Amino acid sequence: MTRRNGRNRAVGVGAGLGLMLAAVAVPAVAAAPVIDNERVTVWDVTLANGDSAPPTSRDLDTVIMFLEGGTIRTVVKGKTTTATHAFGDAVFVPAGSDAVDTLISAGHAHEVVIALKPHAVPSAVPNTSGFPLAFPRPGVVKVLENARVVVWHYAWTPGVATPMHFHDKEVVVAYRQNGALTSITPDGERVVNAYKSGEIRFNAANRIHQELLVGPPQSAVMMELK
Repeated sequence: MTRRNGRNRAVGVGAGLGLMLAAVAVPAVAAAPVIDNERVTVWDVTLANGDSAPPTSRDLDTVIMFLEGGTIRTVVKGKTTTATHAFGDAVFVPAGSDAVDTLISAGHAHEVVIALKPHAVPSAVPNTSGFPLAFPRPGVVKVLENARVVVWHYAWTPGVATPMHFHDKEVVVAYRQNGALTSITPDGERVVNAYKSGEIRFNAANRIHQELLVGPPQSAVMMELK
């Protein structure tokens, strides 16, 4: 039995199976760090159908946050699992797992891969501001918490400012859309910050402000460091 490929050549069933296996064994996509400091190393990884991400760090715990999801096949030390992820999902991968994600659904998946470095001083700053903490807040969703991190996802509401709040922890933020936010301090100073889809920021702790959406919708997935 044969089939025809795009060049009108006959390809046997065995050869076709070989091509399928070759597609599964594609090399990992290239990914250079976009943030590297004393707390974290962050990679921005976009996967097309059949693409594999680089293995997670052998020496460091890792968090994978999803800006865009899909069905992901994950191989950890020869064991394979499959899960479908959506925007805002997050997965904790312990050091030594050497986990490899492969997208097996149509479209693209967008992963923010964060290796957590050892750090003697906790991120959290005592809150003596009189304002509530940045998280939780109305509308936010907690997706992951352990001894090292808390991960949230959030969509800003048009015309509704967030409560004035205090950031007691350092945070990695990945923005989903092209959209701007006005940051307002307690003394009324306003700064408009325009963010691009897929932009990733590392923000310091010990900050007080509120945010107001400007223009198009904006949402983000955010990891606080404990």
